[in-house]
Amino acid sequence: KFTIKTKTGKEVSVQADRCGGDTSYAMVSDSTGKEIFRHSMPDEEDKANVSTLEQEYPGAMPYFFSQDPDYITVKERVGDFCANGTEPEGIATIDIACETLRVAEYLVPVLQEQLK
Repeated sequence: KFTIKTKTGKEVSVQADRCGGDTSYAMVSDSTGKEIFRHSMPDEEDKANVSTLEQEYPGAMPYFFSQDPDYITVKERVGDFCANGTEPEGIATIDIACETLRVAEYLVPVLQEQLK
């Protein structure tokens, strides 16, 4: 959980949990701790798909099941790019991935210092 406070004194807290199991959530609360937004994954529609996939692929990591529709989209777009040269919309390139890691590596010590 972390809290962001703006220069004008407004605060918002964000809390997320992806520790084990096949359910993840993120919650945003106001400065009093009142929950103002929550998103859970998988949603009700995805839960039926998770049950089907658990039976079809016993022993696979649970998060693969809840993210199955996203994996299908990624594989279809990348496959279409390989076969037809169609730009894979919304898919990060290796260059984007490398730049993202550079930003993360820069931010780690900066944020660690701020958390002291």
